[in-house]
Amino acid sequence: MNLFTAFINNYFIMLPSNLEDVKTAWAIDHLDVIEKLRTDSEGGLSSAESARRLNIAGPNKIESGKKISPLVILINQFVSPFVLLLAIAAGLSFFFKEWLDGIAIIVVIVINAVVGFLMEFQAERSMDALRKLTTVPARVMRNGKLVEVPSEDLVPGDILFVEGGDMITADARLIKTSQLQTDESALTGESLPVEKNITSLPSDIQLAERTNMLYKGTFVAKGNGYAVVVNTGMSTELGSIAKMVQQAKQAATPLEKKIQSFSKKLIWITVALVIIVFIAGVLNGHELVAMLETSIALAVAAIPEGLPIVATLALAFGMLRMARHHVIVKKLSSVETLGGTNVICTDKTGTLTQNKIQTSFIQVNSSASRIDVDIPNISIRWHDDESITGHEAFEHLLRVAALCNTASYQYENNIEKESGDPLEVGLLKMVYASGKSVEEYRHQFTKADEIPFSSETKVMATLHLNSDQNYYIAAKGAVEELLAHCTSVLEGNDIIPFTEEKKKQWLMSAENRAQSGLRMLAFAFRNTNEKEKDLLHHLTLAGVIGFIDPLRPEISAAIEECKSAGIKVVMITGDHPATAKNIAQQLGLANQDDEVIHGRSMKPYKDLSEEDKNEWLKASVFARVNPGQKLDLVTLFQEKKMVVGMTGDGVNDAPALKKADIGIAMGLRGTQVAQEVADMILKDDAFSSIVLAIKQGRTIFDNIRKFVIFLLSCNLSELLIIATASIMNLHFQLFPLQILFINLVTDVLPALALGVTKSAPHIMQRRPYSSNIAIIDKKRWTAIFVYSAIISITTISAVLSSHEWLHSAERWNSELCNNILFYTLIFSQILHVFNMSFEKGVSFFKTEIFRNKYVWIAVAACILLTMFSYWIIPVRKVLVVTMYSWLDWAIVITASFISLILIQLSKKMNWMI
Repeated sequence: MNLFTAFINNYFIMLPSNLEDVKTAWAIDHLDVIEKLRTDSEGGLSSAESARRLNIAGPNKIESGKKISPLVILINQFVSPFVLLLAIAAGLSFFFKEWLDGIAIIVVIVINAVVGFLMEFQAERSMDALRKLTTVPARVMRNGKLVEVPSEDLVPGDILFVEGGDMITADARLIKTSQLQTDESALTGESLPVEKNITSLPSDIQLAERTNMLYKGTFVAKGNGYAVVVNTGMSTELGSIAKMVQQAKQAATPLEKKIQSFSKKLIWITVALVIIVFIAGVLNGHELVAMLETSIALAVAAIPEGLPIVATLALAFGMLRMARHHVIVKKLSSVETLGGTNVICTDKTGTLTQNKIQTSFIQVNSSASRIDVDIPNISIRWHDDESITGHEAFEHLLRVAALCNTASYQYENNIEKESGDPLEVGLLKMVYASGKSVEEYRHQFTKADEIPFSSETKVMATLHLNSDQNYYIAAKGAVEELLAHCTSVLEGNDIIPFTEEKKKQWLMSAENRAQSGLRMLAFAFRNTNEKEKDLLHHLTLAGVIGFIDPLRPEISAAIEECKSAGIKVVMITGDHPATAKNIAQQLGLANQDDEVIHGRSMKPYKDLSEEDKNEWLKASVFARVNPGQKLDLVTLFQEKKMVVGMTGDGVNDAPALKKADIGIAMGLRGTQVAQEVADMILKDDAFSSIVLAIKQGRTIFDNIRKFVIFLLSCNLSELLIIATASIMNLHFQLFPLQILFINLVTDVLPALALGVTKSAPHIMQRRPYSSNIAIIDKKRWTAIFVYSAIISITTISAVLSSHEWLHSAERWNSELCNNILFYTLIFSQILHVFNMSFEKGVSFFKTEIFRNKYVWIAVAACILLTMFSYWIIPVRKVLVVTMYSWLDWAIVITASFISLILIQLSKKMNWMI
């Protein structure tokens, strides 16, 4: 029995369903929670133990709602009013003993259902692939080190570290906090941040009042802390809610609404023409049943019911193509907006630059030098004054860099392991290269308190207890901000008063360095005997450090592409104005005479005059800007009817990201809050990826328009031919099965090929189109009618020419006329796909359509299917086709190419789009 108990305790104790001892973790002392979960608050779990627990508890993820099974997708293909009409036509055929026609219509229904099933199933698979591309990381203690792991790998007992901007990835009991506040509105509806602590609470306290707990799906608004994970996956509070909402329906996207809108117009056009065809046929003596079959088949052929699926496939294909270029678009509807973006408000660090921040300049006392950090050789190369290493201020500079820092850095076996803010990582690299140990500093000076960095204060400070039981304050921040908190400066071995004159000298020196493109930070300290709450007073300046972040090599070309595409690029940064202007000039965003708008001079939006608004609209560089001012800037652009893309990485960027038409979060350095509210995530943080996404957005919308125009002009040509033949009581007409066959051959493959066409040559040289523009506007509706008319006229002319030139001595041969009409229409529609390029001034043979290999494959497949209808005798009998001579075939091919040439001529002469 003892062996069995030991086995249960060692193997099954960590199952979430057996966590009764910590079910009300908020009511238990945090040390007891750690003990019950058999973990270590300092070192966390071992890799082996976490793997064992993961195997038992399962992945930490919220299960998605029940997916639609392939069988249901297949059944849904038959739940269409048009398919019902087709089935009625088949039933009527069987009733009148037209067995071959009835069987053929059933076969067409099945083929249509299979094609629809395959397209919808593939669209679902494509969207699944997109969902798998995004993973949320979490920082935990494993094997005594703080490491980043996928949130799905979290297990009960993990020691989780969170800080401002992070999404909380599991339910956890807090064990250590530093000014920690969380936004729990997703769970509780409370809009104000919640102050967190580690004090135990009553067991019956409400969720909104559990101030010592963190909950999955909420966000850290401020500060940082450590917590022990108690629940994961569906056992979390968020999991409980997810169970109730898994089957909620997703609202239609704007694109789907646009498709529905113009489909309604098409239905009315179709209904009107079908009624005309039916009445004219009956009045001209055709059989009622035959005309009913023709009308139903015509209605089915005219309405492109697979259009929403093809559109979804095109979007999913384009989004996956973006994903291969490090862009994750979270919403299908965002693709439309991307194509219409005409303003991009972008951060500088990591987006325009490489985000490989390194220390490049150090100044202590009156000594200054440019430096290079050499990690492999653990050395710093001094370009100007190596004597800096002998100054006491340099020692304090290294100490503050290591202590006032939440990042981590290790260099082992020529492999760098880093996490945290890139600038803080750059500081740790400098400490490492100087031969000092960050771990030793942190062990010698234990952190006791912290004021986290914020975009409002631009300063960070930490309080540390040393081995002598005295306290050491370490602070870093923007030069002009931190110097305001300094009352003394370290010169030599002496701490002397920091006079206003000396402050001006330091500020001027930092300003000059910033103008050369360096990002300048000041570092200060203070020794104290008492633990203080206010860490930012009477500080002693140790020195300043300048950082460099090289521009991305491809950025200049990307900005030039934006300019040619009519997109204004605005750089918004928290950096010094001089640094921002230097970078902007290198990028071509600003000239020497252009002004940089400083955050201090930016009035609240409600107080802006027209002159102020015009000044903002003209500017391309904004420096020292806070999140509220970013929001005001987005509001102003939108007020001027501009479509705004906004980049952001921090929790404070969330309002501007949400307000923007396209919120763009950083994938590498972006907080989970920013990624959650954004519409698009850049996995590589590169500005060039934004440009690529806009280009792809324009391409996708263009492609949707192309296959919509193609489908409608082809289907409308069938309507016009049949309506003309019925009204004029011509000796020839298309049969119902022929209409269905034409629709099957010419609609599916070319439409899909158009949906994956690469971008047109000059797509980024056009002005952005309005986001509220219809898929098919008045100009394109006109083009559709003209294209349909040309195809209809050349097709009917082919029949008349054949009779006039080849068979004038004979009486009208209705079967031959029907065959010429049938094949001419098919080949005209197949060739019509090459008319779907709308680029001006581009040779026909150099268009994106002509160079699309999928179009050629689709054309070849359609021609083969068409010829099979002639070669395969049973199919030939069903379709009632028998061509008489090669001259008849010559007329068919000639007429088909004439329709292509006439449409091309109409486009060349600017008659049509």
